[in-house]
Amino acid sequence: MTHVAFVRSPHAHARIARIETDAARALAGVVAVVTGPELARVCSGWVGTLAHFAGMKSATQHALALDRATWQGEPVAAVVAESRAIAEDGAARVAVAWEPLPAVTDPETALDPGTPVIHPELGDNLAFALELNAGNVEEAFKNADAVVAETFTMGRHTGVTLEPRVILADFDPSERRLTVHHSFQAPNMMQDILARHLGLEEQNVRVICKDVGGSFGIKVHVYPDEMATCALAVLLGRPVKFLADRHESFLSDIHARDHRVRAEVAVRRDGTILGMKLDDLTGIGPYSVYPRTSAVEGNQTVRLTPGCYRFRDYAARLRVVLQNKTPMCQYRAVGHPIAFAVMEGMVDHVARALELDPVEVRRRNFVTGDMYPYTAPTGYFFERLSHEECLDKLLEMSEYRKLGAERDALRQRGVYRGLGLCAFIELTTPGPAFYGVGGARISSQDGVTLRLEPSGTVTCLTGVTEQGQGTDAMLAQVVATAVGVRLEDVRVLTGDTLVSPYGGGTWASRGAGIGGEAALQSGKALKQNVLRVAAAVLGGEPEDLDVRLGRVVDALTGEVKLDLAELGRVAYFRPDTLPKDFQSELTVTRHYVPRHQGFAFTNGVQLSHVEVDVETGGVRLLGHWAVEDCGRIINPRLVDEQIRGAIVQGLGAALLEHCVYDGAGQLLTASLMDYLVPMAAEMPDIVVGHVETPTAYAEGGFKGAGEAGTAGAPGAVLNAVNDALAPLGARVSAQPITPGVVLRALGRL
Repeated sequence: MTHVAFVRSPHAHARIARIETDAARALAGVVAVVTGPELARVCSGWVGTLAHFAGMKSATQHALALDRATWQGEPVAAVVAESRAIAEDGAARVAVAWEPLPAVTDPETALDPGTPVIHPELGDNLAFALELNAGNVEEAFKNADAVVAETFTMGRHTGVTLEPRVILADFDPSERRLTVHHSFQAPNMMQDILARHLGLEEQNVRVICKDVGGSFGIKVHVYPDEMATCALAVLLGRPVKFLADRHESFLSDIHARDHRVRAEVAVRRDGTILGMKLDDLTGIGPYSVYPRTSAVEGNQTVRLTPGCYRFRDYAARLRVVLQNKTPMCQYRAVGHPIAFAVMEGMVDHVARALELDPVEVRRRNFVTGDMYPYTAPTGYFFERLSHEECLDKLLEMSEYRKLGAERDALRQRGVYRGLGLCAFIELTTPGPAFYGVGGARISSQDGVTLRLEPSGTVTCLTGVTEQGQGTDAMLAQVVATAVGVRLEDVRVLTGDTLVSPYGGGTWASRGAGIGGEAALQSGKALKQNVLRVAAAVLGGEPEDLDVRLGRVVDALTGEVKLDLAELGRVAYFRPDTLPKDFQSELTVTRHYVPRHQGFAFTNGVQLSHVEVDVETGGVRLLGHWAVEDCGRIINPRLVDEQIRGAIVQGLGAALLEHCVYDGAGQLLTASLMDYLVPMAAEMPDIVVGHVETPTAYAEGGFKGAGEAGTAGAPGAVLNAVNDALAPLGARVSAQPITPGVVLRALGRL
């Protein structure tokens, strides 16, 4: 096996005048030194656009930059060696002659006439623009008793997965077969991409994605260095491994959520929202990320913002601009934290401006239970949600009124605490409208193959993948229940394109909603087949039998008739004892795709309790509560921990995490010394409750739960901090809410 290290650009924008590789090639143990033009002969370039984003544009991107680097950290050369250490030493010997170019770093000026165009062939730095107009917004504002406005700034951040990105590519030249072991979320997507861009037959590409050490959407995109690793394996005919170190991860893992949002809300005196205007500007780096594109985050932001509320007059503008920073793309709860920090921030702003109770303002504006099914002004369809029920449960669970009384009493002593609510919806279980209709070859269906082994145990094969969220356990539980076997007798194998049914993998909270439903249907089918075999063995009727805890029993009395191990022995080794016209079918496959709605939406409410030190600007988290309606719950413990983990990421975004750049496009927070992530000692108790509204469009009633915590936490913290600062006449609208942000709001910095 060989290892690859990459020479990366130290500049945000620079022309590559010359690359000198002789010194690196001369180093003992170096196998090859490859530059962009050389690798482009093996790996074709790509463009990250989707057809349903009308007018979207991006330049062609390559595995290694050809003649120009467009962000600090873009790979421009690769050194392959016998060890990682030698590869890194070789990379240090590669000399690149750079011609620095002006860097475009500020989205606010990216479209100005005097700003350099990053890709001249595109004409400007506008990658995508969208306008939404529903109802009569101008009339709503004309009839309003008050208009409340605010500008929100969201700091870009990244996923910081425990396991960095890693890939091992092994190419067999004799059969032109490529096997890739990949820390990734969607193996079939990557199989297709590698086959097309490396000129291989799809069936000759095998992608294996086993247990992944965290992903959060970071590991579902095409990365130049990973494409280069596979191309190098093809070029050299040898296994090549790449492991990103933490510094490389900060420079090359996708970033997210760099947004500036202007919001205006028209209201009546009683707090009824009449209409809303929104203007979202986001910078995505120099390329739209392939194949999912970097327009999705902004698109979801403007479409999700009306969220839980029933106003019909809505106008939104989205501008997605290019800049010389690390590319941005989808990260856990894509667009949701921005949308609900804005919407819920405005709801609290309205309540404060009109001296109303923020709880009652929400109640007054919720889409209520008798309004479902409901289509939002942005076009999203909601089958049935439970805003009022979730809010009621949250208020009771948190003892909200008691916390409010304590807050008010402490203010008299100069202690500034605040309570912040955030109601939200979560997009889960996406159908083909997400990517397929735009031309991306990303499966919206998934399948599960179940095989009854001769031992009586069940093997489950699926394309849904595991990144630590408990997918394997969830699938095993569904299968065990559907078939009638013990949980410990189900073995789940995921993420291998050679043996797993073709599917989309795990992203966008689709594992339970799509993979779980496929497992349920496959389990039911296997059970029926088992009962037919049992009836043939026993000489009865299938409907008189059942499978319970791995044994065939009388359906009425529960009397044990046959162990599954004995059934397996007969079916596999003594089929001659069965009727001559009978064929056992103990391997079944079922697929599922959501057809009745584009997405299965969930909803919930979160509450954050904070204390603000007005002398230092520090924010201390005292408690956090969440009530989530994610449909029928399969495993309560897994769901609770998914929500808690997602909340922690949302709290990090609200208070700590920020990819900070200087004006030249240099990343200043490229290590864990500078980029702050939440630590256990900083986190409050997180209390989770549930309301269950199963979807009627799938037999299991399952939806998704993996992103809701991240969706609501930033908005809850924002509102809590502003509640704490309200007696001092200050408010914040920028995240992360660092001490500096608080002190500036107080006029002390």
